[in-house]
Amino acid sequence: MYSVIDLFCGAGGFSRGFKAEGFNILLGVDNFRPVVESFKENFKEAIVVEEDIQKLHSQDIVDILGKQPDVVIGGPPCEAFTRTNPRRKPQPLARLYEDPRGRLVLHFIRIVGDLQPKVFVMENVPGILEGDLKHYLRKEFARVGYKKIYFNILRAEEYGNPSHRTRVFISNIKIRPKKTGKVTVIEAIGDLPEPNGIPEIPNHEYVSISPRRLKKIRKLRWGQALVYYQGAGGKVYKNYIRLHPFRVAPTVMGSSRFIHPFKDRLITVREQARLMSFPDNHIFKGGKDVQFNQVGEAVPVAVAKAIAQTVKQYLKEY
Repeated sequence: MYSVIDLFCGAGGFSRGFKAEGFNILLGVDNFRPVVESFKENFKEAIVVEEDIQKLHSQDIVDILGKQPDVVIGGPPCEAFTRTNPRRKPQPLARLYEDPRGRLVLHFIRIVGDLQPKVFVMENVPGILEGDLKHYLRKEFARVGYKKIYFNILRAEEYGNPSHRTRVFISNIKIRPKKTGKVTVIEAIGDLPEPNGIPEIPNHEYVSISPRRLKKIRKLRWGQALVYYQGAGGKVYKNYIRLHPFRVAPTVMGSSRFIHPFKDRLITVREQARLMSFPDNHIFKGGKDVQFNQVGEAVPVAVAKAIAQTVKQYLKEY
């Protein structure tokens, strides 16, 4: 069984996909207590390190595990690079080398360089490739021993994820999984009962909303939204969207809230997790907003599983 460590592990969407393909999840690293608790709950076999990755030495990982992992995965924060952030730095290189959150990518590269896994896969938004960033990322990975780097852009909805999500997966191998059929919103959440907090379906409770917003929600048709805001470059984004039942859902982000296609209510954390292809036995800890954030910041399980299949095939032939 091939071994995996997950840096910036969050609630474990990336790891969940690899676990489904038979990988042994050895360790997760994150510095936010609620997501650490979520990861512990879902990967009881793994060691979880609650630490700022900037303070984590690679030798600490080897000492904890007693060996080096076959695969390193992870998704450093994307705020420095995403176009939805109206305050991102104008110069692309400043996002990588000056923004404290952007510099976390360099710490991912540092640990990969020290551990020298057979395969690494780093997830981020396509904005991380703007300007000269692709060139400098190649230089940074080459500096730690990986001369050949691939920038694999995958659309999660093409791999059975019920919501749109385009992400780049930077790796030392080519990742081109076989595409599968698309899944609509109603196919993903239509069999769930109305929320009543029954323990058989964790994280499936009503989400409170103000009477004023509820009144506005009742007037929304499929695809319409309550909230509109500007991102970087003036592009307008929507939130509190009423989901179209027969289409793939919009991109799920940490701040995303969606309205049920047929009910005048917000969808639950469990329904939102299904839009990111999490199984119902994947549990999210913390307050409601924190749970929503964990879902939106995850790698969709369906695309993580497709990537894991490619990695497994590569390791068999390694």
